[in-house]
Amino acid sequence: MVIYKQADTKKELYQILALQQQNLPKNLTDIEKEREGFLTVEHDFSLLEEMNTACRHTLAKDGGNVVGYALSMHPKFSMDIEVLRPMFSEINKVLKDFDGCIVMGQVCIAKAYRGQGIFTMLYRKMKEFLAPEFTKIITEVDVKNTRSMKAHATIGFKELKRYTAGEKEWSLIIWQ
Repeated sequence: MVIYKQADTKKELYQILALQQQNLPKNLTDIEKEREGFLTVEHDFSLLEEMNTACRHTLAKDGGNVVGYALSMHPKFSMDIEVLRPMFSEINKVLKDFDGCIVMGQVCIAKAYRGQGIFTMLYRKMKEFLAPEFTKIITEVDVKNTRSMKAHATIGFKELKRYTAGEKEWSLIIWQ
């Protein structure tokens, strides 16, 4: 049975990193990337732990295993991941401030658990866990990641802006 909680152990953080590795483009075929989606950012343990200390990540667990996650990225980390710097710049252009906003730094579901509503529940639980301080979740999706684009639209994310950075087209989206 899948349960939802916030990350609070090093073991859970290492499990996030293991699941992340399985879904990075370097570890997927072109067909898998097209059908299943893919991740963009590869975190290291130190940064993942710092992010979790500032604002805990949301997990889906089955037994003792992390089978899905949504990473919380407090705006104070805006300069720590090079590929995400343009996103924070674009957020600053379209929003007056981050008041009530948390950045979802990455969402991932283990392949065997996809299509079971975990994606939606991770976002719902993330919003619940982080309230009342954060009432809006903002993120970006590589527009070539059609599975992720559709999944975010299905649960109600709205596009704020499209822009190009790092030879990729990004959709900056928000869920209120």
